[in-house]
Amino acid sequence: MELFFCPEIINGILILSEEESYHCIKVLRHVESDEITLIDGIGSFYTAKIISAHKSHCGFEVIKKWSEENNISAKIHIAIAPTKNIERIEWLIEKAVEIGFYEISFIECAHSERRKINMERLNRICVSAMKQSKRATLPKLNEIISFKKFLITYSKIFNQKFICHLGKNKTQLSSVFQKGNDSTILIGPEGDFSSDELKEAIDAGFKEVILGNNRLRTETAALVAIVQLNSLNQ
Repeated sequence: MELFFCPEIINGILILSEEESYHCIKVLRHVESDEITLIDGIGSFYTAKIISAHKSHCGFEVIKKWSEENNISAKIHIAIAPTKNIERIEWLIEKAVEIGFYEISFIECAHSERRKINMERLNRICVSAMKQSKRATLPKLNEIISFKKFLITYSKIFNQKFICHLGKNKTQLSSVFQKGNDSTILIGPEGDFSSDELKEAIDAGFKEVILGNNRLRTETAALVAIVQLNSLNQ
């Protein structure tokens, strides 16, 4: 099933973007009266009929709308320090979208090796992965902010809050997670969180956890966290 992303449909705009129009008309060679499937990024699919087969502004009319089947009962928010090799973060975004999560925030920590990211590229990867995995919900990607600012912004949110690190803590995430509740989990840089950052997070209500007995790379830890939280929420 071919999917075309049209977030503007929620505002009553029944025209594909220039990029989606080109793919629909020039690449896939759809013509007027063809039926196509659209997604809006907030959980709905649409069957639509093409009424104007133009390569830069393909117009359509909606025939049917239905909601995405979602068996995840709680929102997963990952806060992660981007890796020096940005391709590892791009890989994470792609796989995380396929598995399912709600939001990712990028944080700048004391030991961070990357302090800038190309959000436009990451969003394109996110959209592509959403379409490839036949989902209709686009996860939220937040611009990089300092660790302190993240804690100030999210410390008062009443959900489960966890921080993964390489210290002496041996509490498994699975042993303290409460099914059905939204969760935020912090994943540090390659050099881990500093002792000050760990203390600040604990003071802000984050619980120290580990994801298993193995030492994981940053992007692997984030993906494992998403898999575990999805599984625990089943």
